[in-house]
Amino acid sequence: MTDPDEVARRLQERLGASHANTLVDRMGIEIVEAGPDRVVGRMPVEGNVQPYGLLHGGASCVLAETLGSTGAALFAGPGRIAVGVEINASHHRSATSGHVTGVATRTHGGRTLATYDIRITDEQDRLVCTSRLTCVLRDR
Repeated sequence: MTDPDEVARRLQERLGASHANTLVDRMGIEIVEAGPDRVVGRMPVEGNVQPYGLLHGGASCVLAETLGSTGAALFAGPGRIAVGVEINASHHRSATSGHVTGVATRTHGGRTLATYDIRITDEQDRLVCTSRLTCVLRDR
């Protein structure tokens, strides 16, 4: 995997936007690989839990939307933006420590819509969550 800081720098150059001082930053999400067809990122469980100490389902959705939206923005290309319009998630197992890793894979890419399937796994490569995100692609 690539250095997350280097990936973030390249994404900022390509997209003209930064994750600094955003929810992505607050949740500790790092993008380690990014392209229009596949985006990989990780997030710590610590700090992103619900009262029972389990990874919060909303945190999994934030990770999924971050990865899918990043891929869609790269797919959309210069002068265009991606806006999430639908997300769903199935939570398969809990995570209580370490990091989770998400892999977003483009399943559809058209002129106005892009859809990504996102699989989130724990450090033992066990499936924690599956998600699907659809983004509208618009001119900036």
